[in-house]
Amino acid sequence: MAPPFKFYRDLVIVGALLAIPFFVLKANMKSPETQNAMDREIVRIAAPVEIAVATVARGISDVWDDYVYLVDVKRDSGRLSYDNARLRERVHALEQAQVENRQLKRLLQLKDSTPGDSISAQVIGKDFTEFFRVTRIVLDKGARDVRSHMPVISPDGVVGSVLHVAGDTVDVQLAVDAAFGVDVEDERTRARGFVRGTGDPARYGCKVEMVDSRDDVEIGDLLVTSGKGRWFPRGIPVARVTKVVKRELGRDQDVDAAPTVDFSRLDSVLVLATPPAEEGPITSGPTSARGRL
Repeated sequence: MAPPFKFYRDLVIVGALLAIPFFVLKANMKSPETQNAMDREIVRIAAPVEIAVATVARGISDVWDDYVYLVDVKRDSGRLSYDNARLRERVHALEQAQVENRQLKRLLQLKDSTPGDSISAQVIGKDFTEFFRVTRIVLDKGARDVRSHMPVISPDGVVGSVLHVAGDTVDVQLAVDAAFGVDVEDERTRARGFVRGTGDPARYGCKVEMVDSRDDVEIGDLLVTSGKGRWFPRGIPVARVTKVVKRELGRDQDVDAAPTVDFSRLDSVLVLATPPAEEGPITSGPTSARGRL
C-alpha cells in the first residue's frame, strides 16, 4: 500500500495539472473588461507559455510537412529518373538506328552506282595493333559468294581486297597494308601514280609512288582509282595527299597520303564480284607496279 504522503502528493499534482488549464482557459475566455486581477495575472503568466507551446507546435507541424513533402519529392524524383533513363535509352537507340539507316542508304547508293555485280557484307571482326590501328577485318560472307583478290570498297572509298576465304568468313587485306597497291590519279589534275600501303602499325598511311616531277600534286588532293588493270572501277576514292616533296627534273616526287576510309569505324562494305570494264592494259595482279601512268 502506497504511503499517504505519496498518495496526496500525486493527487495534488493531478489536480494542479487539471486546474491550471481550466483557469487559463477561463481567464482567456473573458473579455478584458470583465477580467479581475487574478484573471489578468493568470493571462500574463500563461501568455509566454502559450506562445512557446504554439511556436513548438508550429515548428513540429512545419517539420512534418517538410518531411512529407520530401518523401513525395523523393518518390517523384525516383520516378522521373527512371523515366528519364528510359527516354535516354530510347533516344540512343533511335540515334543508332538513324546512323545505321544512313550507312545502309549510302551503301545502297554505292551499290547502285558501281558497275557490275557486288556483294554487301558486314564487318564481324577486326585485328588491332598496340596503337589501336586496324590491321585486318573479317567479313560475314562465305566461299560461295567471295573469292580471293576481289576488291572491297565502302561509301568512303577503297577498303582493300579479299585475302582469303575460310568457311563463312572472309579476311580482307586493307589498303594500308604494305602488300597492297592500286593505280590512282589525282582527281584535280589527273596526275597518275601508284598508291601502296606503308604497313605502319602506329598510323594509317600510304606512299604514292611514280609521281613524275612535272605533275601537279598538292597537299589535300584526292586520289581516286584510275580504272587501269580491270581491278577497281575508275573514280573510287583511295587516299588524300598529306605531304609533297618536289624533286629535280627526272626524279619522282615524294608523296605521302592518308586513306579516305576510317577502318576503325567500318561496319559494312561491298565486295566487287565482277571486274570493271577495261580502261587500260591488263596486268598480272593488284600489288604489281604498272609503270608510270
